[in-house]
Amino acid sequence: MDALVEYGCIVCRNEGRGWVAPEIHHLRGHQWSGMGKRASHQNTIPLCPVHHRHGSGWEKGCEVGYHQSPGEFQVKYGTQAELLAQIDAEINDD
Repeated sequence: MDALVEYGCIVCRNEGRGWVAPEIHHLRGHQWSGMGKRASHQNTIPLCPVHHRHGSGWEKGCEVGYHQSPGEFQVKYGTQAELLAQIDAEINDD
C-alpha cells in the first residue's frame, strides 16, 4: 500500500500531472467469494478522489470518476486490468 501511495494517482500521472495524492481503489470483478467483499490488497490501484469517486474537478466536466461511471472511465483511461498491469510493472521495476 505504501508503494501505491508513493506512486500517486495513476490517471493523473498518465495525463502528465505528476504526483497527486491517491485513495486506494479495490478493483471490481477481482473480489473474494461473497457479495460486497472487497478485492484483495494485491488487486488495487491508486486513484485520486476525482478519478476514484467524484468526477469533474481538474477541468469541469472533463474528468470521470470510476464509481461515478465505470464504463466511461474505462473508455477514457483504460480498463482496471490495464491500469493494474501498468502499476505492477512500474512498481516492480523500481
